[in-house]
Amino acid sequence: MRRRRSIFRTDPNASPLINTTPLIDVMLVMLVMFIITIPPPTHSVDVTLAGVDAGPAEVREENRITIDTADVIRWNGQAIDLAQLGELVKVASGQRDPATLMFEPEARARYLRVDQAIGEIRRNGGSAIAFPGIERYAVTI
Repeated sequence: MRRRRSIFRTDPNASPLINTTPLIDVMLVMLVMFIITIPPPTHSVDVTLAGVDAGPAEVREENRITIDTADVIRWNGQAIDLAQLGELVKVASGQRDPATLMFEPEARARYLRVDQAIGEIRRNGGSAIAFPGIERYAVTI
């Protein structure tokens, strides 16, 4: 009688090691696909680095806040960042008679920066905001 050969048996002289090269290739392809499909970050955190301090800006009865096309915010002509804008608005709105804030972004200023500035003003209690020179924007609309 003949012995049946098992379908699971291979050559008895073959090496028992598994060829892992195809497995590594598949894993590398999957890693690249995961990296490609990761969504980009949708938020940012503004960090104020130590530098030359221009000193505190003065708060007047009527303060001009301007934003130019290079995204520079100015308080009465002095360049400031968003955190300083919030502090100045707190001081201006904390007075007995709240100071008027004249908000004048340039017509070609980025909307995102203007929106950030208005948000900072509103969060810090700025309630008396005026938009002088709004007729300049009629050309851009």
